[in-house]
Amino acid sequence: MRYYRIPFPDLLVIYDDADLELGHIRIRSKGSSGGHQGMESIISSLGSTDFPRVRIGIRGKGRPQELADYVLTNFNKEEKAVISEVVARAAEAVKFILREGITKAMNEYN
Repeated sequence: MRYYRIPFPDLLVIYDDADLELGHIRIRSKGSSGGHQGMESIISSLGSTDFPRVRIGIRGKGRPQELADYVLTNFNKEEKAVISEVVARAAEAVKFILREGITKAMNEYN
């Protein structure tokens, strides 16, 4: 971002989130990491929370206490079908963000 002088609003981070129910997406224009270590790393590197993001929910039923064990486990057959659908919906949301902007996308997809 520094090399190409890309402003924060032009960055879009898309990531999985075990705090969001499987199959859901959430779009935000900015915000904290919410405890997500990957987001914490990005925020730390950029020195800002002022960039848009798309969260894709991966929390299924029976999530174990240990988050690392959960996120490294493969999805079962039913979950894979849901993930396939939500990734397609997230891709459509990204296209919408590019066409219409983050605010309209939040109203449309959240």
